Amino acid sequence: MSRTLALLVALLSTPMIAAAQTPSPVPAVPAPVAPAPAAPSPTQAPPPTPQAAPLVAIENGATVRLEYTLSDDAGKLLDTNKGQEPLTYTQGGQQIIAGLEKQLVGMQPGQAKKVVLKPEDAFGPVDPAAQTEVPKDSLPPDALVVGTQLMARNASGEGRPVIVKEIKDKTVVVDLNHPLAGKTLVFDVKVLGVDPPSKADAPRGGAATPTK
Repeated sequence: MSRTLALLVALLSTPMIAAAQTPSPVPAVPAPVAPAPAAPSPTQAPPPTPQAAPLVAIENGATVRLEYTLSDDAGKLLDTNKGQEPLTYTQGGQQIIAGLEKQLVGMQPGQAKKVVLKPEDAFGPVDPAAQTEVPKDSLPPDALVVGTQLMARNASGEGRPVIVKEIKDKTVVVDLNHPLAGKTLVFDVKVLGVDPPSKADAPRGGAATPTK
């Protein structure tokens, strides 16, 4: 066996002992520090939500503001206050037609309603006997035309619409029926506002109506 081969065999047959190596210390890596939890901020109660004032319903003594359109049962426009000042009255004060007033009870601002009133619930049927004669010279000259509507006042100052029915030599026949007597009336009303009744708003007398 050659020297080289013998050396190779010796190396292969000799167990190899690895030198013990002392592992070098691994530097410690500091663990990440978790941020301290933020101190809880004082709990503040949310501001109270403003409560809307309850709507006031129409009842006796309440002050009511209305928008209205008045037509006859054929659809002819008779009167309206749209785009104008509202009709203001005291519920229960006999200031508007009783039939209409009755239909408005319980309504609230923003509500609208169509009210149909028969003659008996409005200005009554036509009374043929409701007429009188007045001296011709008691009327202004421009009122001496049949069909002219006038406002007559009684001793207490209350007004009442009348119509010139006939012109005679020395007198004028005046129809005392309301111009809307005998008609079915159709009201389209909208409640614009209602003020609750108070001692100062006690029902008062009067005869105002939502008609011109």
